[in-house]
Amino acid sequence: MKQLFFFLLLLPFLIFGNDEKLPSKIKEVTVYLNGAQITRTANCNLPLGTSEIILTGLSPKIDESTIQISGLQAVSILAMSYDINYMPKMEQSSESEPLLERTKVIDSKIGLLKNNILGLQEEEQVIYANRTLGTRAQALNLEKVKEISTYYRERITAIKNEIFKANLEINRLNEETRTIQKQLAALNNAPEKEQGELKLKFDAPIASHLKLSFSYQVKDAGWIPNYDIKSEAINSPIKLGYKAHVYQKTGNDWKDVRITLATGNPNMNIVKPHLGTKFLNFTHGYQNRSAHTIKKSRYVYNPSVKQITGTIVDTSGQPLPGANVLVKGTSNGTQTDFDGHFSLSVQEGQELVVSYLGFNTTELPIYSSVMNVRLDEDSQALDEVVVIGYGTQKKKSYSGAVTTVAAEHLLQGKVGGLNIRGASSISAPPPPQQPLYVIDGLIADNFEEGDLDMNEIQSVEVLKGASATAVYGNRGSNGIIVITTKKSAVHDDVTQTKFVIKKPYSIVSDGDITAIEINTFTLKASYEYFAAPIVNENVFLTAAFTNWEQYNLLPGEATIYFKGTYAGKTTIDPYTTKKEMTVSLGIDANITVTRKQNKNFKSTSFAGSNRILNRTYDLAIKNNKAIAVDLKVVDRIPISQNKEIKVDDIETNAATYDDKKGLLTWQLKLAPQEKSTQSFSFEVKYPKQKRISL
Repeated sequence: MKQLFFFLLLLPFLIFGNDEKLPSKIKEVTVYLNGAQITRTANCNLPLGTSEIILTGLSPKIDESTIQISGLQAVSILAMSYDINYMPKMEQSSESEPLLERTKVIDSKIGLLKNNILGLQEEEQVIYANRTLGTRAQALNLEKVKEISTYYRERITAIKNEIFKANLEINRLNEETRTIQKQLAALNNAPEKEQGELKLKFDAPIASHLKLSFSYQVKDAGWIPNYDIKSEAINSPIKLGYKAHVYQKTGNDWKDVRITLATGNPNMNIVKPHLGTKFLNFTHGYQNRSAHTIKKSRYVYNPSVKQITGTIVDTSGQPLPGANVLVKGTSNGTQTDFDGHFSLSVQEGQELVVSYLGFNTTELPIYSSVMNVRLDEDSQALDEVVVIGYGTQKKKSYSGAVTTVAAEHLLQGKVGGLNIRGASSISAPPPPQQPLYVIDGLIADNFEEGDLDMNEIQSVEVLKGASATAVYGNRGSNGIIVITTKKSAVHDDVTQTKFVIKKPYSIVSDGDITAIEINTFTLKASYEYFAAPIVNENVFLTAAFTNWEQYNLLPGEATIYFKGTYAGKTTIDPYTTKKEMTVSLGIDANITVTRKQNKNFKSTSFAGSNRILNRTYDLAIKNNKAIAVDLKVVDRIPISQNKEIKVDDIETNAATYDDKKGLLTWQLKLAPQEKSTQSFSFEVKYPKQKRISL
């Protein structure tokens, strides 16, 4: 009997001999901004001595140098090798053959169209480069100049039209290709054609049962920060939803796994630089350029962006018409219009190149569908997009039907029926009728003390009166307690922040986006209307909020909702924002601001060798709304950077003037239907034989 028991005990080790193939399961995934770390688990039985196992079904995109194994107990690893097992390709069905042939035809057409575009662009460059050759070689009469100008205009227009039509056709063919690919995917519903395998050779001092845990790094995965900014009304707090758009194409689906989002990038070079001695000597007719400084990278490529819109401006905020915007490594590009705006479809490529004559070229990852770029005239090229936000230091108190409080200070004694574990100070006796509890958007019936731990609560709001019944009808007549729980736990490591998501997720290996909520925050906000008529005569409603630093925000795209209506998109960039972050909630057409130059005097005169320009500008402002508004208007007076150019006789009138930046600011309170006129003036004196851009 003892011999039989000993045989049964050793049976698993006898059955699983050398080269045992073991499946494993993904337990958790740490997703970086670019890349991911996969942690898998597997159970294996090892006999005494040397044995081998093969862990199958792994990703074919593993970085072999990052593989780590734990749970070995007293067992040693003698050898380890990672390889790809290429599964036989599936035979193409008769239904898929015509689809494959059609894709080949489409690829050929797209190639010919792109070649045609390159030829047209080359011709365009030749025309630009040679249009002054004739005037250099000989003096031209007026008729000849008109003839040449007409030719250039007609030919350039024809080239632009041909390129435009070719791009339209390419977009149509690409759309057809995507449709065919979906049809092929449906026809060829088969497992992956290749899988990773990890072969391990063990030396066990005794027969052992191991619960192995092993991890590795993979590419073709990552997450993009994304935000929802919601405001229900002026003077109400801002709801900031912090989300992650997670994608992966690693070859393995992640099914019901624990997700951790990390702000680090394991693929970044972290080797510290070495600075040696520079020896100076005379050169032999060749000027050696200084080495290019590697700029700090703050933005991460967003693969979900397929359409980009934005504005290109100079350092003063003036739009740059005709600026070139190109997807790096492709011929896909466009130019900005008269107002500096551009729109560009993106099918391939990860970086945007923005250039303009006289300005430094800027290259940056395609990180958002809204990309506003500022080009610098200095020798130092910008290493980042600058999103210009106009804020105010003026603090406003807000009041309304929605009151936001911390969980441990939940309106003690004012709203009964809520007692959260850990908040012993809340001990008001329950009223005859209990308020309605809403937890994470769901009504919680029969909510009782202790149902929620205080540490799990992100924020608590109390709705009373009309604001409560407007949302939930008569059920909210006794007040509503709105509780938002934390969706993640935050851990600050030495070099990065990690968000441990509490809910498990399934993310398939198809590259599509899975939205994961990190947390939702409620922030006090001050509202103000803003206009800068020198660059844009529209009036924008803005909301400014503080205390955002504590939430570990990253640069990302934000979708704005005002009063439940989509108001547009913007970009949140905590790297370029100081204590106060300002976002635009949209344009209000009921407030008008127009800027005109006063023509009631002689604007140009001469004094000796100098030209004198007098400028006066009038701002006409009207509030057509039925309520009073606070409006901030900014304008500017130019600052001289040359001692021969003098700016004098500055009259700012009612404006606050920053003489270091040349900025004028009006803080106006306008009653309903009220009009206001503001003005400012200055004089510019400079040598009359020279020119300036005013």
